[in-house]
Amino acid sequence: MPPSKSDITDALSRIALPDGRSLIDHDMVSAITVEGDVVRFVIEAPSAEVAAQMGAIRDAAERIVTELPGVAKAHVALTAHGPAAKPAAPPSLKIGGHPKPQAGPTKPSGVQRIIAIGSGKGGVGKSTVSSNLAVALAKQGRKVGLLDADIYGPSQPRMMGINKRPGSPDGKTIIPLKAHGVTLMSIGFMMEEGKAVVWRGPMLMGALQQMLGQVEWGELDVLLVDLPPGTGDVQLTLCTKSELTGAIVVSTPQDVALIDARKALDMFATLKTPVLGLIENMSMFVCPDCGAQHEIFGQGGVAAEAERMGVPLLGHLPIDLETRLAGDGGTPVAAGDGPMAQAYARMAEGLIKGGMA
Repeated sequence: MPPSKSDITDALSRIALPDGRSLIDHDMVSAITVEGDVVRFVIEAPSAEVAAQMGAIRDAAERIVTELPGVAKAHVALTAHGPAAKPAAPPSLKIGGHPKPQAGPTKPSGVQRIIAIGSGKGGVGKSTVSSNLAVALAKQGRKVGLLDADIYGPSQPRMMGINKRPGSPDGKTIIPLKAHGVTLMSIGFMMEEGKAVVWRGPMLMGALQQMLGQVEWGELDVLLVDLPPGTGDVQLTLCTKSELTGAIVVSTPQDVALIDARKALDMFATLKTPVLGLIENMSMFVCPDCGAQHEIFGQGGVAAEAERMGVPLLGHLPIDLETRLAGDGGTPVAAGDGPMAQAYARMAEGLIKGGMA
């Protein structure tokens, strides 16, 4: 019987680096795949110089995985982070301002697909879904970027457990950060914590243009964009100024949320952005004491809307304490192996099989 990914990460966690922490502690292992009795994975060093000194670590990782029951061969690729890990001084560039003219919709170099994740209203868990879906896709071997475009309320730095200022080698190029296998950029990295963003529309549009065009995203299979709620300037700029693959709309099942979700769906239709599917969040609550299931926000509203529109229902997610605790703690629940991680894994598989990610 082949090993699970958890078995493999448990084994790799026993390999200590010079500072006493493991490869797993340093988030250096990605793209774990198991094909029969063959295991493949990548060790990503923080720089080319460090990678050149990690030959013995790679050999040890290959050996310890090969010794697992059911494994005949382990293939380990030792690489260094691309643009995301270049040493650089803090950026002196200014974020926000009037957008620059461009001839038409563009896409960052090296990015294959851009998927917007939106909602008609706030409070439906759109950012939680965005971070967990990004991590779930990365766990399945995809090269994933996550752009936090919720400029007034950026939450991805907290949810992804990273809050450093990105580097900039020249005051123009922005070097993104990386967490849980996901390349990450957020306006929250560039602003003082707790400080409100008080910007008019042109500054919002300019900031989004910068985060798409000036960030060195590197080679990505998919870039997820966590939109702010509503149908405002950021959504308009993204849909008209970038080559979007499509959009995913997140909603809770009650009528009040669906009213606003329909507005978001109509916006994407007006802007000729394909809707790839809907996700129903907070679809139920399972009592931890008695196991009874309660549809606090109603039932089936998002599924009915998806059927009416003829688009896929990508998944339905319950109200879950573990998900909230994981997001507040900076490690998305999709990074683990529990029921919620499996739910996000199924959604990621659906996107991959559908050619959307």
